[in-house]
This record gives sequence, C-alpha cells and structure tokens, in this order.
Amino acid sequence: MQYVPILATDSIADAFAKRVALSPDKAAYREYDAPSQSWRERTWSDMAGQVGRVRAAFATEGLAPRDRVAIMLRNCPEWVAFDIGAHAQGLVVVPLFVDDRPENFAYILNDAGVKVLLVEGEEHLKRLDEVRAQLGSLQRIITVKPVADRGDAAVRSLDQWLPAEPAGETRPIVDGHSLATIVYTSGTTGKPKGVMLTHQNMLQNVKSALGAYDVYPDDVLLSFLPLSHMFERTVGYYLTLVSGSVVAFARSIPQLSEDFKTVRPTIIVSVPRIFERLHAGVHASLAEASPAKRRLFDFAHHVGWSRFEWQQGRGPFKASFVLWPLLKLLVADKLLERMGGRLRLCVSGGAALNPEIAHTFIGLGLPICQGYGLSEASPIVSANRLDRNDPASIGLPLPGIEVAIGENGALMVKGPNVMLGYWNNPEATKQVLGDDGWLNTGDQARKDPNGFLYITGRIKEIIVLGNGEKVPPVDMELAIQLDPLFEHVMIVGEGKPYLAALVVLNAEQWAKVPEADRTDKAVTARIAKLIKGFPGYAQIRRVALLTDKWTVDNGLLTPTLKLRRSVILERLRAQVDALYKGH
Repeated sequence: MQYVPILATDSIADAFAKRVALSPDKAAYREYDAPSQSWRERTWSDMAGQVGRVRAAFATEGLAPRDRVAIMLRNCPEWVAFDIGAHAQGLVVVPLFVDDRPENFAYILNDAGVKVLLVEGEEHLKRLDEVRAQLGSLQRIITVKPVADRGDAAVRSLDQWLPAEPAGETRPIVDGHSLATIVYTSGTTGKPKGVMLTHQNMLQNVKSALGAYDVYPDDVLLSFLPLSHMFERTVGYYLTLVSGSVVAFARSIPQLSEDFKTVRPTIIVSVPRIFERLHAGVHASLAEASPAKRRLFDFAHHVGWSRFEWQQGRGPFKASFVLWPLLKLLVADKLLERMGGRLRLCVSGGAALNPEIAHTFIGLGLPICQGYGLSEASPIVSANRLDRNDPASIGLPLPGIEVAIGENGALMVKGPNVMLGYWNNPEATKQVLGDDGWLNTGDQARKDPNGFLYITGRIKEIIVLGNGEKVPPVDMELAIQLDPLFEHVMIVGEGKPYLAALVVLNAEQWAKVPEADRTDKAVTARIAKLIKGFPGYAQIRRVALLTDKWTVDNGLLTPTLKLRRSVILERLRAQVDALYKGH
C-alpha cells in the first residue's frame, strides 16, 4: 500500500501534492459523461492541472488567507478541484447542502462572510435571486454549467473564470493547523452552527480510519452521499486521496442501483436509508415470490447470521453451516450482485442501523460495519471492524481517539480530530467543548468490557433521520404550536426517511376550519408555513390528526407539562407506524 505519509503540519493541499507525486498517471476519479453515455476517468495528474487553474483563478479575486468560499454542488471532480485549490490558496471552504432553501443558505453565506460561491447552473442562480439582496459579502458566483448572460458581472461560468494555465506557485500558503472548513450543522436554536475544522483535524481522522481498515489503491469507492456532509467528505474523499483509491461519483440516488452494477465498487460509505431501500426492494420481490422461495431466503440469512456470530466468536458452530456454499450460490450471491458483486467493506453511519436490516444483510454476506461520529469530530469517533463487529454497537474507538463516559452517561471524545469550536459562537462552543479538549457529543453511551460502545440515548432531544440529518424537534414543535389550532405537537422520524408529526387539535379552533381544509394534506401545508425558517431537510411530510388530549393525568405530560416522548411513542405506536406505511 502506498499511503500518503501525513505529517503533523500537512494541509489538505500538501496531502494532495504528495498523492500526485506518488501516482500521477493512476485513475483518481470516475464520472458519468451524459453526451457519450459512458464513464470517463481523470488521473491524479489531470486533477493537479485543474487544481492549479482553480488556484490561479482565486489569486485574481483579491482574496486573503482565511477568507471564506463556498460550494453548493453535487459530487463531481469540480467539487474536489475547487476544494483543494481553495485550500492551497489558504482559503476556508464552506460546503452547502445542494437542495437547501434559499433563506437557509443565505443565512450560512452571510454568517460565514462568503466571498466566492461555486454552484451548478441556472437552477441555483434562480434560487440565489430570491435572497441576492441579502448577500452583502458575496463578490463572485461561478457556475459549472454555462448559463445565459444575466447582465450580472459577478456571475461567471467556470470555463470563463479558470485561466488557461495553472498557478506558478505550488506550495500551499498555510499549514495544517490553520482553519480549513466551516461545516454548518443543525443546532438547538433552529439556526445551524458552523463547525470549525483544521486541515489536521480531518487528516488525522483519515489516519485514524486507516488504522482501523486497510484501503488499497485498487479499491473503488462509489460516492453517493453529499460531500457537504463530513462523513462522505472525510471517508469518500480525503481518505481515498491518502490511500490512492478510485472514487466513482454516482449519477443520482434514483440511478444508484444501476451505478452499483456498472461501477462494481469494493467499498461504500452509507447512511442506513440506502440499506433500508435495498431491504424494502428485496422484500417487495419476495412478496411476489413463491412460499418456497421466501422460506429459502429466510433460512439462508438465518444460517448466514449464525455463521457470522460463530466467526465473531459469539456463537456455536452449527451443522447447518455446511449448507452455506449452496445457500450462498442460490440466495446470497444474487443479493450481492445487485451491488456489483465486489463489496468487501460497507461502513454505515449518520444514524442507527435497524437491527433487522443488519441481521438480514450481514447474514447474506454484506460486510456492514456500523460506526459513529459527528461533524465536531471530523467526523468519525468509533467503528466496528470486519473482524470485530457487533452490529448492535457503534464499535470501538478509532486509533488515536480517546472516549470517556461523563456525567449523565454523556459520551465524551478527545483527540486531534476534535473541532476548534463554533464559528462566531463562543457560548455554544463552551457548552460542548471544555478547556481540557474534551468534546461532549450530546449522546449517552455505555462501554462494555471488550471496549465496544453502545448509544443508550440523547442528552438533548435531537432526531437523526435515516439519511443522517439531525433535527432539533423542540424548536420546531414550539414554532408549530404558535398556531392556536394545535394543542400539542410531537415530531417523529428517528431513523426514518422523513419527519412526521403527531398533532393534538384544539376542538374549538378545529370547528372553525372550513370543511375543505380538514384534511391531512391541508394541515401539513399549514405546518409547512410555520416552520419555513428551519433547514430544507426539516420538513414535515405527514401528520396524524388527534383529538384526545395529552394531560398529566393520562401520563402523556410531565408535571411541568413537557411531553413524555417515550410514553407517547409507545401509546401511539400504531399511528406512528401508519405515518410511514409504504416507505
């Protein structure tokens, strides 16, 4: 293996330069070219030329080290070149959620004081138009795709912005201890907080991850989680840069199943939602299969799971294991072929993996290792290993990262991956980051005698959706309850594909609502107006309309009139399940 050696002062741009020197002619990235309907590759040398041109373009903008630039773009080589070119020039990169609402990315652009923004094309420009007057610091908008002349001198296409030749300067301006990125993550106030990470925060997290897993130059990673999230950025980008592996950028989530078969990846990083979709697809097929095929499928994954437990040293050897080669041929291989047939490592994070899904897929030979992290830790804290894998846990701490269980069972983290703090928010920083360097994750955990970590709860009420997005429900609930129609509101969605809400209606107010508006759809639209100030992914998709009151007497409220969330979930389980029926 030819890993890039990471020194204590290296920046992202330093690591990239070392990779180019080690393997200039090796494939670095693959992307789908729509006009030719084929996948094309870019070598590390190709990328170096593009990075050099980006850096030269930045030099013409009059930017100073530590100035902020932003990317609102789907995963592609241009994302990478812009990021590394900015780092080489000493700039701070702010990634944006590509489908966020205008008011939300406007808040981030203003809070960070972003001066240059890279977007995809006309669609993003139209959304920017809605908030353009608010963006005082923004001096340049660059579009990857050519757009019609808008009479706006600030807007330029990437081809126009990039000079023909790369920058003459090749050494990065700043070292690895400088601020590299500000990643905005949901806070408890409804406004996102900017996590400040240095180059070394992220590179040391890569180094820790490579101490847990072997990654090879001939590995192929299919990238489909957004690079605006630290999980994909660290593992699916910086780690592959250090290991010299190939990254193939998936076309879209709807085309993911086809991309799996074409790219045939050996490694993926994923949120549970991808496995949930695959699981749903498998069971939809089984529903139409014969009873004999369904029994064969169940038998295969149960045998496979028992075999996995035996290999992990947690279960006995069973006579049924001798049937595994046949079961693998008849059942397991067919599932694995759906994902290209070459996967040797699947890292799942961002939210908890459903135990039933883990049981099924690991039983059929899909090598899923669940991990845990948060943006404030760059992001990986712990992960299961292929040879030490308890899917019910979040694994073992990565090498070089310390964990401890603090007050109230809080999971505490310390290491070179821990953030500097929150941008322009010292009070929020003090709440989670001590002077001694320990980060309070806000999650409760326990540690077993073998070192495995298990999440047991959350100190603050945060919902983690199936795609890894974190949503503070209390603030949204308070916003919704400003409408007198709603007596009580409880948002649900832990591990689910979207948010939904249980709403207790005020009988008097409900009687005033026109008959035509007394529908789930109409109430959902009404709620959407009340929470429009929250991030784009924090949308209520479905509601359950309830008329029975929640009171202290019936046990659904505490004496201080707070929601007893676990009791409500248990008592209204049928209604909650109905909100996600068919998904």
